[in-house]
Amino acid sequence: MVGCVFSTATHAALADTWAADVLALGASDVNEQVRAVNRIARRGGTEAIALLEALNDTSLQIDSTGAAYRKRSSGGVVPIGPHSPMPPKPPIMAPVIDNELRRALEMTLATLRLTSPDSRVRRRAAEEIARQPNDSLAPVVRQMLVSERDVHVRRALALSLAWVDVESLDPSVRIKALLAIADSPGTAFKPAVERILSQTEHRKPVEVDAQVRAAASKALSAIRWLETWTNLLSNLFYGLSLGSVLLLISLGLTITFGLMRVINMAHGELLMIGAYATYVVQQLFLKYLPNHSDWYLVAAVPAAFFAAAIVGTIVERLVLRFLHGRPLETLLATWGVSLVLIQVVRQLFGAQNVTVANPAWLSGGIELFAGFVLTFNRAAVILFSLAVVSFVWFVLSRTNLGLQVRAVTQNRDMAASMGIATHRVDGWTFAMGAGVAGLGGVALSQLGNVGPELGQGYIIDAFMVVVLGGVGNLAGTFAGAMGLGIATKWAEPVVGAVLGKIVILVLIILFIQRRPQGLFALKGRAVEV
Repeated sequence: MVGCVFSTATHAALADTWAADVLALGASDVNEQVRAVNRIARRGGTEAIALLEALNDTSLQIDSTGAAYRKRSSGGVVPIGPHSPMPPKPPIMAPVIDNELRRALEMTLATLRLTSPDSRVRRRAAEEIARQPNDSLAPVVRQMLVSERDVHVRRALALSLAWVDVESLDPSVRIKALLAIADSPGTAFKPAVERILSQTEHRKPVEVDAQVRAAASKALSAIRWLETWTNLLSNLFYGLSLGSVLLLISLGLTITFGLMRVINMAHGELLMIGAYATYVVQQLFLKYLPNHSDWYLVAAVPAAFFAAAIVGTIVERLVLRFLHGRPLETLLATWGVSLVLIQVVRQLFGAQNVTVANPAWLSGGIELFAGFVLTFNRAAVILFSLAVVSFVWFVLSRTNLGLQVRAVTQNRDMAASMGIATHRVDGWTFAMGAGVAGLGGVALSQLGNVGPELGQGYIIDAFMVVVLGGVGNLAGTFAGAMGLGIATKWAEPVVGAVLGKIVILVLIILFIQRRPQGLFALKGRAVEV
């Protein structure tokens, strides 16, 4: 995009029109820009709000006719209002805003949103002001509070004023602000409230007014109660997302370990291959389908599954097929395979981490209440893992391959004597387990960066899930993965990440001593073999 300056004649020809005001936003004179912002604000409506929001976040694009567009992070533009036909007519300019214009925008946008006829818009505006307090907006908020009738909006407006009023010299104003905080507590208010309740070096209260201190105590209790529930729910949510990743990597491991008695130390690298397959698909979409780049993740799911499945098939055919019944040898062999795979990925993609961006429809989240945001990417990982578990359950329980897998798992020799090609079952099952691990890489790529040693950080946890849940049991794997994920996220804030891992490992060891078969044990004649 290039900047350009339109002539005064062009502005005069379009005077008093929407296009003229839009073009004026790209003027080189900040005073002219501010006047254009005020004229647009006087028009009101959703178009004016959308236009000024795009200007404020520097995504506004203006074509030569004065049509306005918002630039998307994934590429391309979206028209703002019906006055913006597609495609834009060049030359295109991106208005430059400085601090003076940004201050004017903040005040104007706040006023526009607070005067919207939609109560939901007014409430979101008041909540946004409360999250990012600005003393200059206090007069606007006070004016809106006088005429506001919606209870929820009034509460949000009062809370946005609390930032200013809690420092007031008038005790009654401070009490009113503290009661508003107690009514709608937020952790951001905690330092200010604690400061009111603090003591001097001579152990005398900083706040001399007893009623103010009582209101502050009530507000602090509400904030701490909110913190407790926020931490519990946040740890539960993050634990479920971690457990979902562990579930995806452990599913294939528990199937192949239960079927083939293979200790596959390269299983984490299959996770890494799935993550890199997602990265490759993303790059292909950015290069060849930039206008549809947000949908790369849909194509990455089968690509990651088959990429990991193919690598798993090669490993099973060339290495593991000759090591049946020799678990220690499989441990050493697959450990060597893992080193080879890591080195191959380093040669192809480099030793540095690569970034897999979340598509637009997985970015952001929903703030259910103050301090707790349900992020779309983690929620999608949880739902995705449930879908994969359902797929694996269907294959093992409702297909001929699943019947053969169960037969070979329970008694390999008897299954072979009944005509089941055990080596073929091993190959298909190992490929499926590897593919499921690749799907785990897709999920993990949405939560962090992708690197050659990505799988190393999850393989031990995956084995703990398998042992805890019971070898070869889907229900046990599900329970073990979710339990381990939640326990890890609840233990980390209390004792730290490293000590938390140690505590959980010790607890699992003690549990296995009492119940060696895990949470759920397979039933069959050869389970003990």
